Amino acid sequence: MALPKLKNKNLFTQAFTHRSYLNETKEDISSNERMEFLGDSIISFVVSEFLYRKYPNFNEGELTNMRSLMVNTESLAQVGRNLEFGSLLRLSKGEEQLKGRENKSLLADSFEAYVGALFIDQGITAVSQFLNEVLLPKAETLADKTLKDAKSLLQEFVQSKGQSHLLYKVVDEQGPAHNKVFTVKVTIDDRVLGIGKGRSKQDAEKDAAENALSNEGLEEKTK
Repeated sequence: MALPKLKNKNLFTQAFTHRSYLNETKEDISSNERMEFLGDSIISFVVSEFLYRKYPNFNEGELTNMRSLMVNTESLAQVGRNLEFGSLLRLSKGEEQLKGRENKSLLADSFEAYVGALFIDQGITAVSQFLNEVLLPKAETLADKTLKDAKSLLQEFVQSKGQSHLLYKVVDEQGPAHNKVFTVKVTIDDRVLGIGKGRSKQDAEKDAAENALSNEGLEEKTK
């Protein structure tokens, strides 16, 4: 699809300016990092509202899992790739040599930055219309996957990154024997991915898995 045209062309340029480019230009322009920050929050909001309305029978954990799948680096990079954002990026020569135009993180970041720029330029309605075209349809294919148990979903996620040794450990117990609250950490190689609480160890493990799936940067933590 054709990208919505921004009234302010400077916003469009900034949305695709990687910080490395600033070292090799005399242009008076900022990188796309601040727009990326804004776009990230806006995408999360639009996706959250969409899922809340579309899936009234999903509980909080299921909605969180589905949102995580829709807005993670892999998903946003795929959208950026489909929109050929790589060809729009302004990169340093070094980043070019490192195949930055194909880099998943840069593609995802540029998508977030463009959404931030579109919001500044035209507001939330234009953003919602754009995301309805390029991102929200992903929900249909992800719905069945989201309904899986959070622990199974987390296990699949880490296995897709070439790792499989998840460890759930009770790190705290509070309350009397008939009314305990357990706190569980889920880790990989001593790296904490998520923390959960529950009235049973099983519930605490499920909560920890849901927390891990919703944590920002989970993909980076499991590399």
